[in-house]
Amino acid sequence: MSEQEIAAVRDGVEAPRGASEDSSDGGVSERQVFEALKSVFDPELGINIVDLGLVYEVDVDVQGGVDIRYTLTTMGCPIGPMIEDQMRAFLAAVPGVEEVRPEMVLRPPWSPEMMSEEAKAALGIF
Repeated sequence: MSEQEIAAVRDGVEAPRGASEDSSDGGVSERQVFEALKSVFDPELGINIVDLGLVYEVDVDVQGGVDIRYTLTTMGCPIGPMIEDQMRAFLAAVPGVEEVRPEMVLRPPWSPEMMSEEAKAALGIF
């Protein structure tokens, strides 16, 4: 999923290609995953990881497996395990999710430009 598609889902503009608001086959949609991930907050900034631009990619398979590629605001940030636990907890409540496989990546490095406009405003970045 491209950064533009992620931004569109994050901002509620449209679902990414191949994703629907409600999966027609009874499976999990990428939109449902992104909505659940909006409940995961960075404890230092108080903003969810989707609006912060930390979620780079979401892939949902037909068996209910969810792969999430994400990053942190800084290398060596100690909250990775806590974020992954929250991802699993919030996605467990989504019907059809059978397994959550988060993967922290360091490339591309996160930057403030990846945040939603709402997150930038909340942090006073214009």
